[in-house]
Amino acid sequence: MSATDPGFKHLLRMSDDTGLFEHARHAVVRREHGYCTDDVARGLIVVSREPRPAHQLTRLTECYLAFLTHAQDRSGAFRNRLTFDRRWSEPPGVGDWWGRAMWGLGTAAARNAIPWIRDEALHAFVRGAEQRSPHPRAMAFAGLGAAEVLRTTPDSTVAASLLMDAVEAIGTPSEDPSWPWPQPHLTYANAALAEVVISAGDLSDDRQLLTTGLRMLAWLSDIQTRDGLLTVVPATGWRRDAPRARYDQQPIEVAALADACATAAHVTGDDAWHERVRRSVAWFRGANDSGLPMWDPATGGGYDGLTEHGPNLNQGAESTIALISTMQHARRLS
Repeated sequence: MSATDPGFKHLLRMSDDTGLFEHARHAVVRREHGYCTDDVARGLIVVSREPRPAHQLTRLTECYLAFLTHAQDRSGAFRNRLTFDRRWSEPPGVGDWWGRAMWGLGTAAARNAIPWIRDEALHAFVRGAEQRSPHPRAMAFAGLGAAEVLRTTPDSTVAASLLMDAVEAIGTPSEDPSWPWPQPHLTYANAALAEVVISAGDLSDDRQLLTTGLRMLAWLSDIQTRDGLLTVVPATGWRRDAPRARYDQQPIEVAALADACATAAHVTGDDAWHERVRRSVAWFRGANDSGLPMWDPATGGGYDGLTEHGPNLNQGAESTIALISTMQHARRLS
């Protein structure tokens, strides 16, 4: 790990023996906002991607997995928000947090370095796979977890069924080459939808589906690149045939693109996708619309957004994990 790599120090700062805090004011944890399943699941993904985790990361993995299994009810649904005094503030459901929990559990089941963690994560994943969400993005996140499981357990009918249901929930892209997307607007974590279609096409040997996913991702990457710099769709989203705002750009968009392009590179063997991953890495390092780095080297925390006035200096869990996951790709490329 180099001096230019943020590492996990801010993630460790944001975590305690219960879970991962959602928000920070600059680098100081805001305990009053508590924890959420959404972010704990993201944390489980990045720590499980480490092939040789240090002891501190192993402890984080155990903590995050315990949080998710506590959040899950017998039906496979998940509660999302836990207050600092350890009270759930919402009933179990299948919103985005269910999808992200499934993604985290699937990643841990497939990639974690510790056998018992893999076994327990798979058990919770299978229970969660009894559910389906009416929300396309929740299904997309769950589909990414299913793809992880299928890469190590190709005969998992549970994971295969969930992955193909995710593709159906995402929908069929428009035939219009100017908008080859299944929805009339782009909102958040957009590249995750293309990544699911790419993964499903690859894992099912469906060349047409794979081609569709790659076409979606190439278009999404191209429309978010200007003069060689990544400039992602902002938090307000972008509707077809409407003006597109420039800010507030979110790190989650950059990380989602890096993930999807890394998957495309793995599936196709085409190094051109690696160059698109590098654009995401460069965005965090300052090759963006502000010309400023999107993380704090002193803390290792990722900034919460890119505004017209520069970075939002708060360093919450979502943005820090987006930074970490993108830099994981950077380490693999180097």
